[in-house]
Amino acid sequence: MSNVADFELIEFPPSNHPVEGDPVPDFTRPLVTEEYWEDISLSALAENAGSILLVFYPLNWGGKSLYWWTEIQNREWGNADVAVVGVGISQPFDHQRFIEARGLEYPLYSDPGNGVAERYDIVHDLDGMAGIAEPRPAVFLIDADLTAQYVWVADEWPESPPYDEVESALARS
Repeated sequence: MSNVADFELIEFPPSNHPVEGDPVPDFTRPLVTEEYWEDISLSALAENAGSILLVFYPLNWGGKSLYWWTEIQNREWGNADVAVVGVGISQPFDHQRFIEARGLEYPLYSDPGNGVAERYDIVHDLDGMAGIAEPRPAVFLIDADLTAQYVWVADEWPESPPYDEVESALARS
């Protein structure tokens, strides 16, 4: 009996997402914490934080999201100079419940229309769900000027970020 999950890899089409050295699109969306949410632009967040590790992730409550955020939190990413922030398609109320239930220490941008992923060219249309999309798994380390210092974007589904590589990029920032 095999312990390997029975699923098909899905190759993503080519993308024109920002790469290292490129400016990244600014946006304003509700930024959600356990206590509140408010519309905050990425540029305003970068002004206050210095650098941002922007994590585009799959639907809340799915196995991938649970695993990713547990891994990120266990690695204790983020400090006074780097803010770790997620971007997902869930509504603010759902993000807030997700943060509370998981004990998540990181804020999450709510992007139910997936417009931020569209601007970054990392949209993933969900199979069998007409008109439903989520962000392709991706990580952007962005400096205060909104320039990409490190970029990882998944080539296929399911694929997780290269945690050690991201950690090395964080150490260099």
